[in-house]
Amino acid sequence: MATRIEHEGPVPVHRQLAGILRDQILSGHIEPDCPLPSVESLQRSYGVRPEDARRAIQELSDEGLVYILADQGAYVSSRAEETGGG
Repeated sequence: MATRIEHEGPVPVHRQLAGILRDQILSGHIEPDCPLPSVESLQRSYGVRPEDARRAIQELSDEGLVYILADQGAYVSSRAEETGGG
């Protein structure tokens, strides 16, 4: 998966960002129980809107790859190792 977001492409921005983060998780670049980058950091790094960053994180949470702690952010789930990371 590309590491650049195509804002005018056919794939929604949040899906592209989720794919980038998913690849980083499954490759072990972001390890279990480590935090994902913040919404603000994702905005700066990928030029996305806050709502797209939040939707990407929620998509990964729905897949069980990350868990979200209120007021603390999102963290990689240990399930990510079972799914192919590390």
